[in-house]
Amino acid sequence: MPDLHPVSRALLSVSDKTGLVELGQALVSHGVELLSTGGTAKALRDAGLAVKDVSEVTGFPEMMDGRVKTLHPVVHGGLLALRDNDEHVAAMDQHGIGAIDLVVVNLYPFEETVAKGAEYDEVIENIDIGGPAMIRSAAKNHGFVNVIVDVEDYDVVIKELGENNGQTSYALRQRLAQTAYARTAAYDTAVSTWMAAQVDGTPRRRTVGGTLAQTLRYGENPHQLAAFYTDGSNRPGVATATQHQGKELSYNNINDTDAAYELVSEFDPAQGPACAIIKHANPCGVARGTSMVDAYSRAFDCDRTSAFGGIIALNQTLDGETAEAISEIFTEVVIAPGATDDAKAIFAKKKNLRLLTTNGLADPSVAALAFRQVSGGYLVQDKDVGRIAMDDLKIVTKRQPSDQELADMMFAWTVAKHVKSNAIIYVKDGATVGVGAGQMSRVDSTRIAARKAQDMAEVMGLPAPLTQGSVVASDAFFPFADGLITAAEAGATALIQPGGSMRDDEVIAAADEAGLAMVFTGMRHFRH
Repeated sequence: MPDLHPVSRALLSVSDKTGLVELGQALVSHGVELLSTGGTAKALRDAGLAVKDVSEVTGFPEMMDGRVKTLHPVVHGGLLALRDNDEHVAAMDQHGIGAIDLVVVNLYPFEETVAKGAEYDEVIENIDIGGPAMIRSAAKNHGFVNVIVDVEDYDVVIKELGENNGQTSYALRQRLAQTAYARTAAYDTAVSTWMAAQVDGTPRRRTVGGTLAQTLRYGENPHQLAAFYTDGSNRPGVATATQHQGKELSYNNINDTDAAYELVSEFDPAQGPACAIIKHANPCGVARGTSMVDAYSRAFDCDRTSAFGGIIALNQTLDGETAEAISEIFTEVVIAPGATDDAKAIFAKKKNLRLLTTNGLADPSVAALAFRQVSGGYLVQDKDVGRIAMDDLKIVTKRQPSDQELADMMFAWTVAKHVKSNAIIYVKDGATVGVGAGQMSRVDSTRIAARKAQDMAEVMGLPAPLTQGSVVASDAFFPFADGLITAAEAGATALIQPGGSMRDDEVIAAADEAGLAMVFTGMRHFRH
């Protein structure tokens, strides 16, 4: 097969008209004949370009509301025929099939239709059939045929045509073919994932698709290659944020920023400012406040040491006062729904700090799938969107919790959902005051969180750790009473946990003996 091959005839059929006219003009300048359909043909004609309708080539009109227009041997024969195969060439001559050297297709906006919450029938009508068929035919015959599925590749093809007198290289055609197959695979993934949600049960086959957003310098460690792909869901967060300053995000930055924003999005901004500080995907401080700077300061006071070099997420607009406070220590990333001009000006002095804005919070109630790779496969589960209300709590101790304890327990339970298991969270007055994460023993997490609070009391010059008078949340049940006793020794007065242990009676008895209030949620939040 040839390296350089001329483009003499192109078929263009796109839903996204971005850059279409410029591409058409470039093709015509190289003597390329344009074939097209519907709105694409109209857009090209309106720009003064000569276009032949596909229906004129096939001898059949578009029919069935456009469902049938390119599914024809004259089209697919022109795409699939091997130009250096005498039998193929003879068949083209015999049946009046003209070669098509370039296909430009971007598919019906299926993903966008699903994202806007369209009804079932409208979603079905936005499943493209002819487009993927042409893409796959052209990609298979990439020895002779170019296929473009992304607007980003228009300029690349135009450049090659210009450099090679209307011809393209095999390397380019091969690269375009790979992109094309990835696009149809991702498209089919979106369709099959949506369909899976419409029927009961677990589908026999599951696929994952994504679009390259960023080639990363490295992964978790410098010897690991890495890249960042988006799934097209447009969920507010790190994947859709605008970066205002700072160097490129790293693999760990993206992972931690996502964890921070998913956590802070749990707190409704209508109920006041909230701040989450994340280090290595775990919260090291979370708080509500009377103002954004107050929320940040209270979150920072939970663990000032770990906050250094951390990720900060806010549930309201970043203002100048908060930016000034954050600027006092080294911070990797700040992410918020928005930022004032004053805040941006203050951060501009910190060239290494990345500032991201999202124009919204992520909806923590929206169902999604979570994937985790294992050797030989991957695990799939629903994302943890579980929540509880006050009415769901079961008070199991003799002492009833106070209103403040209940409010703090609900806050602590929300944070526990985002802390690596085994998770223990001490909270006082709407702020974490101790976090124990990722330990093999729940009692160790309880002790670590309490010790961190002691260390912060010394740093802040407090007479006693803030765990005095706090509440404690545990992401899963206490298997023994020792974790509860450790929390009580640290000054906790109330606990919230799922319950369900064989030794619940022993744990409840220990709580009663210590004068603690305890509630069961009936729900756990393991996060491994």
